[in-house]
Amino acid sequence: MASLPPELLARVHNVDIVIERRPSARDRKLAGIGPGRLLLGLYHGIPLTRRGEYYNLVPPDKISIYQESIEAICTTDEEVRDQVRTTVLHELAHYFGIDDDRLEELGLG
Repeated sequence: MASLPPELLARVHNVDIVIERRPSARDRKLAGIGPGRLLLGLYHGIPLTRRGEYYNLVPPDKISIYQESIEAICTTDEEVRDQVRTTVLHELAHYFGIDDDRLEELGLG
């Protein structure tokens, strides 16, 4: 988190970032990912662009980072740190309402 741009973090409110061992079957279904593919992270919540004027008094959104998936594609601690950063940025983009197609264009896909 310390390596993320402060101007970005200043715009993030009411979001918990958690590390989970592996995605649940429900998480995989929500992400549209079958059992043969790795899921590195998942944003659980309503993107800012879809919130109406009555969106308040809700529990925090959540970004899950999946430890086993990230460790499966990394060979060094530095690669793990870089991948976690990239994954958090990707999931924060979903919080801001950016979809996977646009993230692919931006190199965060």
